[in-house]
Amino acid sequence: MNRPVDASVLKPAEKAPPSACEGCRTAKPLPMAITMAFQPIVNIQTGRLFAYEALVRGVAGESAGAILSQIDPDMIYRFDQTCRVKAIELAGGLFPRDDDTRLSINFMPNAVYEPEACIRASLAASARVGFSPRRLMFEFTENERMTDTAHVLKIIASYKAHGFTTAIDDFGSGYSGLNLLAELTPDLVKLDMDLLRGIDSSFARQRIVANIVKLCSELGITCIAEGIETAGELGTVRALGIELVQGYLIAAPQTERLPEVAI
Repeated sequence: MNRPVDASVLKPAEKAPPSACEGCRTAKPLPMAITMAFQPIVNIQTGRLFAYEALVRGVAGESAGAILSQIDPDMIYRFDQTCRVKAIELAGGLFPRDDDTRLSINFMPNAVYEPEACIRASLAASARVGFSPRRLMFEFTENERMTDTAHVLKIIASYKAHGFTTAIDDFGSGYSGLNLLAELTPDLVKLDMDLLRGIDSSFARQRIVANIVKLCSELGITCIAEGIETAGELGTVRALGIELVQGYLIAAPQTERLPEVAI
């Protein structure tokens, strides 16, 4: 997994433009061309693919960190929209048409002013390539400081109304923790890889994760274990009741390709 760069440094100006369309229209051009790599999220109980996460890359092989380091605050609207559209266009050509495997897209809540306006380009891209928008899953990272929780609530409500799946990424690593669960109640949370690293040999990590899984279950939220790299970690999260798993043990990301999955 590629840990997102702290997007708080990309926070837009305090005075928002009148609409997201205006924000994208006046945004500075991106300094580079981008593409996407894909990494699977697998249900280890059924062996079925749940989703592929789209991870930004440069067309010359630059990492996500290298790309994000070049994005300044005047580019974030265009960058967010460009990433979404590129991921959907690639998924339209790569994903099987006869199943419900989701496309997971990371987004910056602070780059969305008007949810309905910001989603238009995604819906248009989905229609253009024949990719059902109900297969879209949007992740927002807990590492990004939420400058306006009410606004994020509006985004989540809008996305759910469209039938999109919503998720908190890197849960347990960032600013708000349990407050995000209480206020946003996403469909899924992705447990931070640092919380899961070496969990098979850490009683403390096992108890923390067990209680997060129990709490999420009571709230109707599904947990994903991300960053799984060893058989010991995999066996432990399975024993703790987590069925959805992502990480290099399953498959490494591949640029503009769907990697083969090993369970």
